[in-house]
Formats: sequence, structure tokens, C-alpha cells
Amino acid sequence: MDLHILEHRVRVLSLARRGLWLYTHPLLKLLLLPQRCRCKFFSLTETPEDYTVMLDEEGFKELPPSEFMQVADSTWLVLSVVSNGREPPGCQATGVTKIARSVIAPLAEHHVSVLMLSTYQTDFILVRERDLPVVIHTLAGEFDIYKEESGECVPVTRDDVSNGFLKPKPSASPMLHPVQSPQTRFCVLTVAPDTLPAIATMLIDVLFYSHSPPWDGATGSQDLDSITFFSFSLIEGYISIVMDAETQKRFPSDLLLTSSTGELWRMVRIGGQPLGFDECGIVAQIAEPLAAADISAYYISTFNFDHALVPEEGISEVIQLLQQRQESGR
Repeated sequence: MDLHILEHRVRVLSLARRGLWLYTHPLLKLLLLPQRCRCKFFSLTETPEDYTVMLDEEGFKELPPSEFMQVADSTWLVLSVVSNGREPPGCQATGVTKIARSVIAPLAEHHVSVLMLSTYQTDFILVRERDLPVVIHTLAGEFDIYKEESGECVPVTRDDVSNGFLKPKPSASPMLHPVQSPQTRFCVLTVAPDTLPAIATMLIDVLFYSHSPPWDGATGSQDLDSITFFSFSLIEGYISIVMDAETQKRFPSDLLLTSSTGELWRMVRIGGQPLGFDECGIVAQIAEPLAAADISAYYISTFNFDHALVPEEGISEVIQLLQQRQESGR
């Protein structure tokens, strides 16, 4: 497989719910009028706590600084795994599970913190720009690595980054974070860009005016009734949407495209307290057990917590696997 380092330089930020009014205009521009700006990487995810935005530097210019916006101090680069016919043998799962052993686990072992953004089309791995030399040294044996520059793919080798490579320092074993599984069922969808205007009014309603009461995630219960979660990504012209099954009913059924099976997904939410950006191995502690069991998963990191979506029929097995991992790690 090939690993592509995309051109996007991404910022990750949190918008407080109480300050959303200040950002409605630029967010609508990024959501619905991409031709009015030069942003090529944009993702907006609503959670009970806040709105997480991942966007490139052109998009970041659209957002005014304020007390309601909290920005992670690092710039992130975007990695994408591209199949070239050398698929991992025996792996039938899709999503983050497919790259758990080849990308997620090695980066965790070399103490590289990652964020994940799974979409309908593919999975994006975000790494800090300063960690790129370690990433290349770690993955060059497994992948042919290319860096996008002005639309061209330029091969990258270990020698190209040797001057910037610092051997990672040993660190303590990663903390095992609690997981929760609300009862909400989710859909992973796409929509053709030319039909986006037809669902614009509903998107605005769902994202900005259909707020649920605050959700208490501090109970530690894995039998929660529901959770607010809606994710919209517009990346290089491709749209991906994650929404709950009840919200999906509000949209025209002939415009939202999903897999032929119409599969529904359940969420595993990772973290009892905000996770931060420095800890390594958080994605790996979820992705590795799922890879071992060949269970598909979408994975979406947000400013405070991480979220994995697994097939509805497999949620009991997933919770059992993660509980066993936690118990064995104590």
C-alpha cells in the first residue's frame, strides 16, 4: 500500500455552544458555499460538549478569534492510505480496522499522537507537523510514501528526513480510558455535491437549531439512552455525513446515499474526561482489538473525546473485547 502525505495543513479547534452565533456565517460559507473560499479540507462535528472543527489554513482564516474558540496549538498534517493491490492478507474489515496494524499501532509504539477522521470515502490520519520525521521513519518499511506538492506526488524516503529525525523517548504505557456505548443508532452517508443545495435548509436546522439538552457523560454507564452527534465533512469535493437514524428520516431519502446494505452503526465513545492531544495510543487501544476480531469501524476524533462507530449487530462483542483489554491492562 502507499501512504500519501496530503498538502493540507490542518488546524483543530473547539467552538463553544454558547458562542455559536458568532460563527454561523463563516460556517455556512464553509459548509454550503465552498466556491466562495479556498478551503479544501473542512470537517464539523457536533457533540454534547461543543463543535469540533478541523480545517485547512485557508478555512481557518474565515473564523474570527474570540473567547468562544479554543485552538489546539499544533498544525496537523493529513495522511491517507491508498491501496495499490498489496492489501493485508485476510482482512475483510473496513475503516480504521484496516490500517490498525500497519499504521495506528506502529505510530503508537513510537509515541506519535494521532487524530482520526473516518469518512464515507476513506480514513484520514492526522499527525502533528513536527512528528513527520518520526512518522516517515516508522512507516517507510511498510509503505511507499509520497508527499503531495503542488498537485504532484513526490516520493519520500527515510533519507529525506534524516536531519529532522529524533529517536522518540520511551514513555509510560498508555492509559486505558473508559468507554461508553449510547443506544443511538447511526448512519454513515454521502451526498452528491450538486444536490447539496437541496438539503441545505435541513442541514442548517439540524446543525444550528435542533439542540438537545446537555448530555451527562460522567456517569460511566454503557447503557445510555442517546447522544447528540452529527458530523459533516467536505474534503477535496467529497461529502461525508454521520447522523443518527432518527435525524436521517428528516432528509429526502433519495438524496442521501449509503451502502447497499443500509447498515446501521453503534457508537463507542472513548474517555471519561477530555483526552487532550499529547497522549499516544488512544486510537490503538480501540483499533487493535477490533482488527484482531476483524470488525469494521469508523473513527472520529473530536477536541475532547474520541468516537468509534461499529456495526450494530457487533456492539456486544466490541464492548466485551474492550472490557477484556481493560481488565488485562490493570
